Amino acid sequence: MKAEKKIVKNIWIDTDKCNGCRACEVICAAYHALPQYSSTNPARARIRVIRDPLFNIYVPVLAGEYTAAECAGRDKYIIDGKEYEECAFCRASCPSRDIFKEPDSDLPLKCDMCESDPTLEEPLCVQWCLADALTYEEREEEVEEEARPEEVDEGLVALAHRHGWDKVVDAMDRMAKKA
Repeated sequence: MKAEKKIVKNIWIDTDKCNGCRACEVICAAYHALPQYSSTNPARARIRVIRDPLFNIYVPVLAGEYTAAECAGRDKYIIDGKEYEECAFCRASCPSRDIFKEPDSDLPLKCDMCESDPTLEEPLCVQWCLADALTYEEREEEVEEEARPEEVDEGLVALAHRHGWDKVVDAMDRMAKKA
């Protein structure tokens, strides 16, 4: 197998700097609205700010990969004397909760780093974060193998079993129109 170089994009989160303004959520929701910037439905945002203003706790969480199974971990975290469930900070879209699911189709959401044409210098949530709690990084990594077409097929079939072919096709049509 031939090693290839791949650009890895990452958003670093500094929770100590986050002031809970939720500007990242607003711009993300507007960017992903159809048509673009037509609304600010927070359910469309690929970033959520877990908030507890009484304890001055604000934790931005980016949408991650979809998982078809509920996790086994139900750990609890205590931050400044307040207890939080592990699910509050989880990036995955899963069957046990509604966070990071597309409101119209119920399909899982994942942060796409505001991929567009022309390409943005950095994702909009980073640009709009006035507290500098979000930082964008690109780095080059060597990758051993590429995703096989069979893996894509399996992923689509899994989504279809979970949500139905009509919702999958509808979501793909909307994404194709956006591109």
